[in-house]
Amino acid sequence: MSSRTHQLVAQDATPARVLGAAFAHLDGTAAYVLTATGRTVAATPGARTLPAREAAARLGGTSGVTVAVEAAGATPYDLWWLHLPDAAGAPPRLLHEIARFLGRCREALSRRRAARRQAADDIGGLISGHRAGDVDAAARACGLPAEGPYRVVAAATSTRQEGLAEGALSEAIALTNPAFAVVGRLPDGTAFAVLPEDAARGLGETWRPVAACAPDILLYGGLSSPANAVTGLPGCLAQARYALTSARTTAPGTSALTDATTLTTLGTLLTGVPAEVRTAFSSTLLGPLLDPANASAAALLTTLEVFLAYDGSWARTAEALHVHVNTVHYRIQRIEHLTGRVLSRLRDRLDLCAALACRTDPACPPATTAVDPSGASAATTARPARSSTSSAPRR
Repeated sequence: MSSRTHQLVAQDATPARVLGAAFAHLDGTAAYVLTATGRTVAATPGARTLPAREAAARLGGTSGVTVAVEAAGATPYDLWWLHLPDAAGAPPRLLHEIARFLGRCREALSRRRAARRQAADDIGGLISGHRAGDVDAAARACGLPAEGPYRVVAAATSTRQEGLAEGALSEAIALTNPAFAVVGRLPDGTAFAVLPEDAARGLGETWRPVAACAPDILLYGGLSSPANAVTGLPGCLAQARYALTSARTTAPGTSALTDATTLTTLGTLLTGVPAEVRTAFSSTLLGPLLDPANASAAALLTTLEVFLAYDGSWARTAEALHVHVNTVHYRIQRIEHLTGRVLSRLRDRLDLCAALACRTDPACPPATTAVDPSGASAATTARPARSSTSSAPRR
């Protein structure tokens, strides 16, 4: 290894400069530093640009040679890999030595980011209401532009490990190539970020490949609507956290990103209410209809679902249930007696619709909506039935 490379590492030079110096004596050898998602961190001068999808495929394929860049504090989402398309481009011993130097470079970069992250944590404390202060001054300290639109995203993982959610969120944002981004941690440990509108729109496409870096860990995210000024950031954070809860409710066993602007129905809105609150609300309103010891409860509950689904039509409800319309009248009277609600009143119907949507019984999922990590918007509305993410790339 050249003395120039040693000097650059000691000076905390960029990974691109370190990589270029390390391969300077190997004329024409293309080399890349890649993340597991395929994002290019650095490349040797003259190396062609690798799209993220192609780069990720190379890491998981058999062509070329790939060496892990070991670094303290790295998460499965932002690990570095030294990749040469030509396996004969450099001796294996040299590649491992270069990887060690890049690891030191990676650790130095992490230290610099940690110092900047303090400013991000400070603004997180302000917009979450945990401490008082000047949000405008904190925004300037973080490098946020004076005007938006900004969006806020909150993220969490199914495995509690320090830095895990921040690493995933940082990588998902980096893949969008944002004009600016502030990534930090809220006082309660939730990862959050403030980013521009165009980058936020791209998160729907980057969430899936980032989550795939650690398939055994679920990655949840909530995205706010836009705000044009920093004074709107507290409201954006509240929306993002609500959408984060919705993501957990919508896809409890799948990594997902939920956009608050897609919560446009009563059923989808309720997915952001904490499970304990939804359970209490549903149990209070539906009470006797949920009693497994009551032999008629199941029939009454099904009748209520169908009656509300068919907008209170007695005839259509009877047809759907294959019963006489008088039976529907009798059951609705029983439901009104047991719940204390009058189904001819709109507000009472809305209350019962909400109670049905709030059920947490796995056999009776609530209506949900979420932004799929692929970027598509998926919506599912429960209708009553008619009677009759190893951290290393795979090689």
